[in-house]
Amino acid sequence: MDGFAAVDFGFAREVLQRGIAALFLVAFVSSLNQFRPLLGERGLLPAPALLEWASSSKSRGRMLRPTLFRRTRYTDRRLAGLCWSGIAIAALLVAGVPQLAPSWVPMLCFLALWFGYMSITSIGQTFYGFGWEMLLLEAGFLAAFLGSRDQSPPTVVIVLMWWLVFRLEFGAGMIKIRGGREWRDLTALTYHHETQPMPGPLSRQAHLLPRWLHKGEVLGNHFAQLVVPFFLFAPLLGLWIESPVPAIVGAVAGAIVIVTQLWLVITGNFAWLNWATIVLAFSAIGVPSVPIPEPVEGPAALPLYWIVITSAVGILYLVLGWPALRNLFAHRQLMNASFNRWQLANAYGAFGTVTKERMEIVIEGTLDEDPDAATWREYDFKGKPGDVHRVPRQFAPHHLRLDWLMWFLPLGRSLDDWFTMLLARLLQADAATLALLRSDPFAGQPPRWVRAVSYRYRFATREQRRQNGVVWVRDRRRVIVGAAELP
Repeated sequence: MDGFAAVDFGFAREVLQRGIAALFLVAFVSSLNQFRPLLGERGLLPAPALLEWASSSKSRGRMLRPTLFRRTRYTDRRLAGLCWSGIAIAALLVAGVPQLAPSWVPMLCFLALWFGYMSITSIGQTFYGFGWEMLLLEAGFLAAFLGSRDQSPPTVVIVLMWWLVFRLEFGAGMIKIRGGREWRDLTALTYHHETQPMPGPLSRQAHLLPRWLHKGEVLGNHFAQLVVPFFLFAPLLGLWIESPVPAIVGAVAGAIVIVTQLWLVITGNFAWLNWATIVLAFSAIGVPSVPIPEPVEGPAALPLYWIVITSAVGILYLVLGWPALRNLFAHRQLMNASFNRWQLANAYGAFGTVTKERMEIVIEGTLDEDPDAATWREYDFKGKPGDVHRVPRQFAPHHLRLDWLMWFLPLGRSLDDWFTMLLARLLQADAATLALLRSDPFAGQPPRWVRAVSYRYRFATREQRRQNGVVWVRDRRRVIVGAAELP
């Protein structure tokens, strides 16, 4: 590092800009395909109703985060236009085209992605209430100030990227230590591979690993999240020490974060959370051998206007970041919390407790007139467990929002409004809703009745897999929603 310019972090800047843009591309595609049946004009939780409620009172209106749809009436067509615009801008950034122009061009592109996607998450309600939504927004905002390829990235922005990774990793580590006893007695991953929201193709194999190895996983997780993040800041010593050691230490810390996140990628489906962490961890990897075009020593390596802008961003984060810093060491630590309307300098964390049993709600339907003597057939979801013979698929970084909320459903004390509406849409054989599922057992024909039944799912042992060809073993528990029909 060299004062205002992080001269050794040109490669890191390339990964950050293109990687974050690629995640925005995934996010906008996800919204294009899922927002309208979930939250559109005829969605399960219609966004227009939320906007109408928010505009009915000035005090309530302030509760809604910034969104383009506050000034422009929401329509499904406008939502699609916003998504297609985001996809186009993100694709250009992935290709590196805006980065060839002056720094203000990629800045405007990333700010457009940031505010465009915030316009969606602000009205996304529970379907967008995930920590990686605000993580992507914050990463996109910071990426806006990484500059163009014809100059070094600003030191202050690279450091803010480290600070983001620190909050993300250390926050998650502290949540676990303060959370369930299973993280302290090292048994958490004895259950987690089986009970996680959306298992992947290798989750069962990971679950069947020896218990001593699961304890090693937990220890490795604690080391990666509670110790390693402090060493991300080691390259700052290079401002005062003429030695390659600080940069090497920082790069090793970043590499450890990347490796641990890759293990999570291959053993689960956490949307773009792990991929975002991997991309952000590259901010710690300096590569002196990568040439920077026309390097200039000292502050002149960056234009004066760019030093002013990026310094202002640093000052902004000093002001906004205090609540997040205090939260890391608070007794009642908040998880995935934003302390301002713009979702910057947030608090992160996940899985403070691990569920010991996997309960699944299975939706069934029938064409028969008498529900008591009916033959019931199951609706199959794309990602969540259903058919016991089906191997879970890899979907991440794509986010199957309905499947995720189906995992949360058994954990609540009552059924959510969106689930009741989902059952109504299935009774109508609504095509947009059925497109969110893996299969429709009635091939587009409206069922006479639908119901919801709970099952306990467990991964099949190796012997059960050999004998019966099953991936899951399940036992029926109780009827959650009895036979329902359209009035």
